[in-house]
Amino acid sequence: QLQLVESGGGLVQPGGSLRLSCAVSGFAWHYYAIGWFRQAPGKEREGLSCISSDGAFTNYADSVKGRFTISKDNVKNTVYLQLNSLKPEDTAVYYCAADVLPVSEQRMCLTPGYFNSWGQGTQVTVSS
Repeated sequence: QLQLVESGGGLVQPGGSLRLSCAVSGFAWHYYAIGWFRQAPGKEREGLSCISSDGAFTNYADSVKGRFTISKDNVKNTVYLQLNSLKPEDTAVYYCAADVLPVSEQRMCLTPGYFNSWGQGTQVTVSS
């Protein structure tokens, strides 16, 4: 069973940056794709970005494309989400999630319901 622990959230001014980390542990975690999601109060959970197990495939939601960047460090068992040019509407709890993602299912990588292993989330607040 995988364990995922997010960190790196906090309070940042509009236009600022944060780097979120998702530390993953468990058997054969490197076979799993990792997705980043967020949920703001009163809104549905939204897919932001994902990266395949080998790092060769990444995808981004239109709302964050060009501002957020996903990467992974296999030595540190960590997946990162770099958040740049933050806006107040980026305020939410950010989650990472993991699941096996065959090439034939890559279109599902921004779909929260596809993923079965989740972290506890980290709060990001963008405010002046």
